[in-house]
Amino acid sequence: MNGAAGIDGVDGVDGKVALVTGGSRGIGAAVALRLAEEGAHVVLTYQGGAERAEEVVAKITAMGRTGWAVRADSSDPQAVESVVEAVVERFGKLDVLVNNAGVGAVGPIGDYTLEDVDRVLEVNVRAPFLYARAASAHLAEGGRIVTIGSCIAQRVAFPGATLYATSKAALIGLTKALARELGPRGITANLVHPGPIDTDMNPVDGPAAELQSGLTALGRFGTGTEVAGAVAYLVGADGRYVTGAELAVDGGFAA
Repeated sequence: MNGAAGIDGVDGVDGKVALVTGGSRGIGAAVALRLAEEGAHVVLTYQGGAERAEEVVAKITAMGRTGWAVRADSSDPQAVESVVEAVVERFGKLDVLVNNAGVGAVGPIGDYTLEDVDRVLEVNVRAPFLYARAASAHLAEGGRIVTIGSCIAQRVAFPGATLYATSKAALIGLTKALARELGPRGITANLVHPGPIDTDMNPVDGPAAELQSGLTALGRFGTGTEVAGAVAYLVGADGRYVTGAELAVDGGFAA
């Protein structure tokens, strides 16, 4: 549990309220559980799979923290704003935002429909922007925003990822701009770039697993808990002087 006080009275995660979007499975669930282990009360959003979301909440509650699962479609701007307001109404504050919810898109550029483009950009770009905008109205000094990007935001090592890479690259500009705008208020904004991570969306035994593993320096997939460790560092007391940064948790994919 990270309860040590930082400089200027800025505490670690213990007792803070964190919102993790897309927190019912994969990286999001790992982040939600790690922050609870560090002492945070955690709200997680999900779109489908209420049972899995409640399983994560049950684990958080078993740690002695408050967990809350809220159904929200990240492609719906009103839903995004409503989630943030609901968190503040229930807990009286919001200290940490982790923008994790996202959708994948793989295929030749000519195969994408306009609906595909809109859906990916709505969830992967617009929603993080809107969540950050809504959260920034409530974050106090010591507040944290961490967004989950991708290893292919800067290095696209295989074809078929044009739309997804576009959406994740946009988060670099969002993060750096947030860091500049919110820095004077003592709020940090950072970006974590996972590499190939074993999740439902991209399982370690999937059809492209061997290719992806071979593109890393370590020759393996990562785990959600490894990504969660990086997020915990950025939102904790030790990360208080890190902002506008991109942290790769990619097994050397971008090396």
